[in-house]
Amino acid sequence: MTDLASLSQALLAAVPADGSSIGNQTLLSRLQSQFAELTDEQFRAARDELIAQGVLLKGRGRGGSVSRASVTGISLADQALNNARERREPGVSEVPASYLVQAATKTKPVKLQPATSLAMMEKTLWATADKLRANMDAAEYKHIVLGLIFLKYISDSFAGRRAELERKFLDENDDYYLGDDDPELLAAELEDRDYYREVNVFWVPEVARWESLRAAAKQVDIGKRIDDALAAIEAENPSLKNILDKRYARAQLPDGKLGELVDLISTIGFGDDAGKARDLLGQVYEYFLGQFASAEGKKGGQFYTPASIVKTLVAVLNPHHGKVYDPCCGSGGMFVQSEKFIEAHGGKLGDVSIYGQESNPTTWRLAAMNLAIRGIDFNLGREPADTFVRNQHADLRADFILANPPFNVSDWWHGSLEGDPRWVYGTPPQGNANYAWLQHMLHHLKPNGRAGIVLANGSMSSSQNSEGEIRRAMVEADVVEVMVALPGQLFFNTQIPACLWFLTKQKTARPGEVLFIDARKLGTSVSRVQIELTDADIERIAQTVANWRGEPLDEGGDVGEYADAPGFCRSVKLAEIAEHGHVLTPGRYVGAEEVEDDDEAFAEKMQRLTQQLGEQMQKGAELDQLIRQKLGGLGYEF
Repeated sequence: MTDLASLSQALLAAVPADGSSIGNQTLLSRLQSQFAELTDEQFRAARDELIAQGVLLKGRGRGGSVSRASVTGISLADQALNNARERREPGVSEVPASYLVQAATKTKPVKLQPATSLAMMEKTLWATADKLRANMDAAEYKHIVLGLIFLKYISDSFAGRRAELERKFLDENDDYYLGDDDPELLAAELEDRDYYREVNVFWVPEVARWESLRAAAKQVDIGKRIDDALAAIEAENPSLKNILDKRYARAQLPDGKLGELVDLISTIGFGDDAGKARDLLGQVYEYFLGQFASAEGKKGGQFYTPASIVKTLVAVLNPHHGKVYDPCCGSGGMFVQSEKFIEAHGGKLGDVSIYGQESNPTTWRLAAMNLAIRGIDFNLGREPADTFVRNQHADLRADFILANPPFNVSDWWHGSLEGDPRWVYGTPPQGNANYAWLQHMLHHLKPNGRAGIVLANGSMSSSQNSEGEIRRAMVEADVVEVMVALPGQLFFNTQIPACLWFLTKQKTARPGEVLFIDARKLGTSVSRVQIELTDADIERIAQTVANWRGEPLDEGGDVGEYADAPGFCRSVKLAEIAEHGHVLTPGRYVGAEEVEDDDEAFAEKMQRLTQQLGEQMQKGAELDQLIRQKLGGLGYEF
């Protein structure tokens, strides 16, 4: 079902702003590229509604046509936009319909509201994204879109803070009151960077403010203007130095498409509430990352971990404070979920210090932006780099490590890694990095730290090359705390079954034991090919681990009593694991789920079931005979 508001907005955006007309069939064809299920009736309803409102005018021609009504009743925001346009394009002052629509009627102006929810985003931006990225693969287009969303957000945040300061400076009851309404004094105070930095708002130079960019959206050099804007923002905000991806001037998009995208991003309204704006932006980022992960196929695993897996890692590790590290951080999802977890459990932003590393330069920048927009302090190293060969945090010892390294990487080895101090339990095989990741993370843990890692299921049982020996050494050193088998189809881009490893150097509870959890039966289908762990599933896993450790799930909470649950969880001694060749697959240890005993004797149950089967077979024979008779009466005997 096509949303009428989104359709009306897209329809109006497709009508020429210069007052010329466009044929109905041409208009319908353009809209169907954005709204795949759009019908003629829906199109006519949206068009006729805009005509009735006076926003569009009915025209002539074969099949009919429409044109825009003149624009009057311009608001202050519109005036600012027109002024910006006039500085760059003398004599041109139209308001782009894709983000500001006010039409002249005899009663009152009509204005379509900007998209202010994730649902609106799904119906407008992503539908149009499919059209705009026809000339560019998802991996490239992802950074184009997310970079513009980032720019729009920080510009909106800056504008919101500026408007707030204007009110405060003129309010006699406010601590910020200037005691003077002199325009020059007011203008000078508004340019003081400290007013913005004190509330974690980035300073945005005039050339980089969104109204300046959208005023120039139709210019042929809009790509260069965006790159210049990003460079200006970096120059004013040292924490963003070399992070913003300035690729717009060389983006391989057809003429005019980048301007269209700027108009589309303009429909995102982040509002005046900084907290809500940040949450909305976070949702937008997560939504696009998920969509791009699905669109990119296998490449998506390089940067995106499904939220339910991240939530599970965070819930089990319970990171309330200290240093959090991810040596292959992708887009920073582990850090974001850690912050959300802390805030949801009574903590505050800044209770943890963020450390990460990422080898892909564009993904490294994406992670930095993802954290910067949320006001999270972070250290992603001096530059994007290979974690094994160019470790950016060699001296770091973390309280918590969360990671989803790429599965079964075969080309990771370098000659300089021979004899590396991280290989405490054995040199990893050169053809698979799984046990290199596990040992790297153990190396960076504090003595009482904990790590949670997502790996392919094969890591729990493989004996190829030296993997079996390394696993045996890790088990005997008692650094493996919990193993969790996950359901299939959790990832967008691979059907490889995955598991969770939880490691610690010093077990505070149950030394000499490993907790095995078989969660393969958990999860719910969210699409034909996708499964997701629900909040209830995640809480069950986390509560089981907390009970096993003898720790409350929440600070100050009650400690539950742990008990093995056949088919789901079991605490196993190291000696028993050794009997199984140090294989760590949970299904081998948890046993079968108990079936409730109905106390009916076997002989009696078989007698009853046999009698029931005989009765059903007799009824089946009677039905077969009846069908033959009916068909025979119609002349169809067999």
